[in-house]
Amino acid sequence: MTGPFPYNAASEFVDRNVERGYGEKVAFVEGHNRLTYGALQVASNKMVNVLGSLKIGREARVAMLMFDTVEFPIVYWGAVRAGVVPVCLNTLLVVDQYEYMLNDSRVEALFVSAALLPLVEPLFAKIETLKQIVVVGGDGQDYPNLQGLLDAADSTAKTAATCSDETAFWLYSSGSTGAPKGVRHVQTSPMYVAENYGAKVLGIQHNDVCFSAAKLFFAYGYGAGMAIPMSVGATTVLLSGRPTPQSVLETLQTHNPTIFFGVPTLFAAMLAESNCQPENGSTQLRCCVSAGEALPEDVGKTWLKRMGTDILDGIGSTEMLHIFLSNSLGDVRYGTSGKEIPGYKLRLLDEDGAEAGVDEIGELLVSGGSAADGYWNQRAKSRATFAGEWVHTGDKYTRDGAGYYHYCGRTDDMFKVSGNWVSPFEVEQALVSHPSVLEAAVVAHAEAEGLIKPKAFVVLNQGELAEDLFEVLKAHVQATVGKWKYPRWIEFVEELPKTATGKIQRYKLREVKGQG
Repeated sequence: MTGPFPYNAASEFVDRNVERGYGEKVAFVEGHNRLTYGALQVASNKMVNVLGSLKIGREARVAMLMFDTVEFPIVYWGAVRAGVVPVCLNTLLVVDQYEYMLNDSRVEALFVSAALLPLVEPLFAKIETLKQIVVVGGDGQDYPNLQGLLDAADSTAKTAATCSDETAFWLYSSGSTGAPKGVRHVQTSPMYVAENYGAKVLGIQHNDVCFSAAKLFFAYGYGAGMAIPMSVGATTVLLSGRPTPQSVLETLQTHNPTIFFGVPTLFAAMLAESNCQPENGSTQLRCCVSAGEALPEDVGKTWLKRMGTDILDGIGSTEMLHIFLSNSLGDVRYGTSGKEIPGYKLRLLDEDGAEAGVDEIGELLVSGGSAADGYWNQRAKSRATFAGEWVHTGDKYTRDGAGYYHYCGRTDDMFKVSGNWVSPFEVEQALVSHPSVLEAAVVAHAEAEGLIKPKAFVVLNQGELAEDLFEVLKAHVQATVGKWKYPRWIEFVEELPKTATGKIQRYKLREVKGQG
């Protein structure tokens, strides 16, 4: 096993593309804005000097509360080049969550998109470590504006002599099961993702154009929008606003990406739109990717039938930075998460810690070079999750005889009925395969006698009425996945609670009172 070695990711992802002759090639496009690899190199050098002028030193942390615009890679790669640690924050949270994360991370500076400044400005006096606020895009008012600082900065800078095992950046876990955790990633993790998932699963090439509806602050979006395309000098299309079916279709049609990265809830919402047709999307699309949550089989098959492009469903995590288990081009089995990908090893452990057999439920553990260095200031959780080379995912899976992995649910979401495990995802898949259903979530619920049974929360397709659907859906589930797995209660709701990255927050549904 080799030890640490000199390595700065900015040299690999920015400078090397200029050396390859891609200096004039567009690295990022957002709306009418373009940023070439050459311009990114100059701007990231300037960013090193901006950080120096703000008295932000090596290994200090700076928060990035920024939309997906061309300024994001400038701030991010400039910080990495300087040996400063960018902490990427979700732009869709509430003020209490920002107060928690800014205090938790002890950042010395905050780079904030102008539209988000009013939301977080009242917090500044409460963050003892915060010394500098820089506004990105729009009027900085009482604070310096990023563009002004860049314009005044020298364009030559020295890249910090960081090492391969040094913390390069932080992401915060999505909080689908509670308070978010600061996840520390090292300098070499982005290239590990690119060389394994990007090259060996997607076959990423320099002439690809990538568009990720998942945002750059999200581990999945970080890999899809920066690490993977930049590893080969490809182009990334950014969408600064919230991805709706309409805005995503417009972006696909305008920029003609070759690879589109989405999440299951977005694919389902797009399919519910009548204008989701091949002629309204990208003419160059060669594949789609789904992660964040497991993709229902019906959604994948319907997308392929209508849009003519496969969706490669896979699973990743903030702790592993990107996807480590996936379907692959030419080997897509809808209803599964595919097989382990090159560079990663997987295990399934049963309740006793023994290896689960074929078709037996177990917790998924993963080993690979993109694993995080642990959680910030959460020792017990770090030790429970990062067990030597193995990372506990908290996901329950079965593996069939052909080596495909079938998602069952989060460990916290699984429950037993009459002594048998129930996979919430299996019941949810059955529900969404009914033409009346858009989305569904299934949780454990106690009968009056205290016995646990499945309860479903269902979002119907537009125009569908809930009357008389309970018996219809109950019979549909019984016919699809088994007599005893059907939901004993169904609540029809307008929407399901989700994290900002699209994951269903089932723990919130378990707290809902009443019998539906």
